[in-house]
Amino acid sequence: MDILNALVAFLNFVVVPGLAYGAQLALGALGVTLIYGILRFSNFAHGDTMAFGTMVTILVTWWFQSMGLSFGVLPTALLALPLGILGTALFVLGTDRVVYRFYRQKKAAPVVLVMVSMGVMFVMNGVVRLIIGVEDQQFADGGRFVISAGDFKTATGLAEGLAIKSSQAITVIAAVIVVAWLFWFLQKTRTGKSMRAFSDNEDLALLSGINPDRVVAVTWIIAAALATIAGTLYGLDKSFKPFTYFQLLLPIFAAAIVGGLGSPLGAIAGGFVIAFSEVVVTYAWKKVVTYVVPESLAPDGLVQLLTTDYKFAVSFVILIIVLLVMPTGLFKGKSV
Repeated sequence: MDILNALVAFLNFVVVPGLAYGAQLALGALGVTLIYGILRFSNFAHGDTMAFGTMVTILVTWWFQSMGLSFGVLPTALLALPLGILGTALFVLGTDRVVYRFYRQKKAAPVVLVMVSMGVMFVMNGVVRLIIGVEDQQFADGGRFVISAGDFKTATGLAEGLAIKSSQAITVIAAVIVVAWLFWFLQKTRTGKSMRAFSDNEDLALLSGINPDRVVAVTWIIAAALATIAGTLYGLDKSFKPFTYFQLLLPIFAAAIVGGLGSPLGAIAGGFVIAFSEVVVTYAWKKVVTYVVPESLAPDGLVQLLTTDYKFAVSFVILIIVLLVMPTGLFKGKSV
């Protein structure tokens, strides 16, 4: 029975949150790797693009709620998400037209575009904080749990309860749908094939009659959609605070690089590697260990390698190791 309790505690505090967080990082890393693979620069503004998209979604959610619109047991934010994606896509397309296109036409080096994206990042960060403020914003509504700890205990008779939040279930399901759609789009549609051709060899793609402006525009729209979905799911699961998305930039880039920059499959794998590494290293294992060892050997301390304050340090260490040992990542992406 204690083994079962230990397993439930492990699922409750490691597996379930790790899956949800991994799905969020994977969606964020997909946006980063798409920009890198097709437009050939590391977009440091991606974290704040997530924040901007989530902000628009929250504002639309509040508008819907004020009119009495809801989505039943599902969060109203899911109804607002298409408008959030639309607003973010228009913003990033405008940013590309005003900022990035000039440097692209000048054939600027990738490092120049990286520096430009950092400038865009600070501007977007300021815009988001100016509009919605700097405090935590809670916007989740609908049913809170798919399975509550109390119901699980009653049904099983175990001492440990398994709780799965609706936001965690929605995150994993939405990530599966989005990833499946993205792979179908890139593999089966004419536009997706054009994007892949442009990524593999820009000069040959241009000679084949591919419209570079169309490829760039579609890339930004998809990246904006991925950023908005990832940011909204993260906000539903935790809460929305603009500066948090700036901090998420490190684990998102770590996920993209671990998987292999430019590789969509690698971005997904990297997201889960980073997420589970952070969760496993920062989780206090006392409860699980206490269930599986004799009472005389039960630990007094938390059995925690690092506190949650250092979770981003885990991403940084993994990132450094991968860059030193395997610069092209797990799925042989483009070398950094």
